[in-house]
Amino acid sequence: MLFNKKDQNTLNKIITARRDVRGNNFINKKISKKNLLKILDSAQNAPSVGYSQPWRFVMVKEEEKDLVYKHFSSSFEKSKKKFKNKKLYNSLKLEGIKESHTNIAVYYKKSKSDILGQTYMKRTGEYSVVCAILNMWLTARSLNIGMGWVSILKPKKINKIFDINKQDYKFIAYLCFGYTKEFYSEPELKKLGWKKKKKLKSLILKN
Repeated sequence: MLFNKKDQNTLNKIITARRDVRGNNFINKKISKKNLLKILDSAQNAPSVGYSQPWRFVMVKEEEKDLVYKHFSSSFEKSKKKFKNKKLYNSLKLEGIKESHTNIAVYYKKSKSDILGQTYMKRTGEYSVVCAILNMWLTARSLNIGMGWVSILKPKKINKIFDINKQDYKFIAYLCFGYTKEFYSEPELKKLGWKKKKKLKSLILKN
């Protein structure tokens, strides 16, 4: 299959319009089962080391959301100490656990046997899961559904909430999905002045 210029432009639009959506931007609108399945199915089309497909998903229940939010709130306060700009940090909305329609926890399924391509780079299985997450993010954006990645969480606490055995699975991400008021024209942290966008030239280590 070959793609034309229109296809390429559409893909570029989706990539550049992807945003990390927070709770102050989600609206109370249901995501259809059909669209949720599209998002999950896109993960299945991600590349994975040795075609291992090591991603696993937890569809979070309402009572579990409350426990995750409680843990997040505690972690948010503790992480504040690490940053100089505490005023801006306090003003940031860094999650949408309760406001979003659907929460999904993503895990890496550890293998008990050797995986092709993973012999020396053990974490390529986890990287494969991250590729699946990006597919979900871009697919959600193409459906005009927002996604936020909540990262101020302790894996040990999350595993306890979901009763997941860390010997078999590794927590990778906690994702919030929902329709939004709007998609910002540029990343929110860039707009707020938290960080500036880096020049491509500065990211090339060696020519």
